[in-house]
Amino acid sequence: MTDVIENPAEQKLAAATAWWKTSIVDIKPGIINFNGYPIEQLIGRIGFVEMVWHMLRGELPTPWQARLLEAAMVAAVDHGPQAPSISIARMTSTCGVGINNAMASGINALGDVHGGAGQQCLQLYDRLLAEGGAEDPAKVTESLRTILSESRLIPGFGHRFHPVDPRSKPLMELIRQAAAEGAVAGRHLKVALQVEESLKEIKGKLIPMNIDGATAAIYGELGFDGEEARGLFILSRSVGILAHAREQMRQGGRIKGPMPTSIPYTYTGKPRRDLER
Repeated sequence: MTDVIENPAEQKLAAATAWWKTSIVDIKPGIINFNGYPIEQLIGRIGFVEMVWHMLRGELPTPWQARLLEAAMVAAVDHGPQAPSISIARMTSTCGVGINNAMASGINALGDVHGGAGQQCLQLYDRLLAEGGAEDPAKVTESLRTILSESRLIPGFGHRFHPVDPRSKPLMELIRQAAAEGAVAGRHLKVALQVEESLKEIKGKLIPMNIDGATAAIYGELGFDGEEARGLFILSRSVGILAHAREQMRQGGRIKGPMPTSIPYTYTGKPRRDLER
């Protein structure tokens, strides 16, 4: 039986206390505990990636969990100024704003098309695994044919810039090592490789796995869902966004657009005309 609080002041206090509920952090004057661990015991004793895991999971990672997570996050830090998230941060930093505005502008460009493929690929892997794809490669091929009939792209495979993404091989090799030592189950690894094989069968040529396909396999092996995978990618890419925004601030320049002013763009509108009224 729940006690009824009749005192109005106590009712307000109880309502205020219940407004936000969190199992992540307990903060009182002089006390900051993360999932029970005092912050003073974590500082200098665990790494940043271990803290990321701890914040999401509530426990500290095993060595392999930390190693895989760190590898995935290191791999996705930057992809040059041709990446919209990076170029937008650089452009914004020439407009007289602070570092927070420049970073937020770049991060806000990370959507379903630019930045969402890892989440989409992990969701694909999970779907294929639920359909029994890890045990029956034919089911993977059948599912991919259906997807390709509705869309031209399979997220996580192929790259518009790299013939072969140099980041995918070392990431997949790490998963293989972790699976061989029993640190992860290897199911996402298996289905990821099967997708690559099935695409080769369907397309008649190799469509190499890219970083999104490889990191999706890592995040799946580590038990993260699609939303968490996207969030971790954004956290990783924000480091590159910070570096590029700060570099551009040091280089200087005012209101730099996506291309130099000396390069003409293509105008496709109406020719010059006079207003008749």
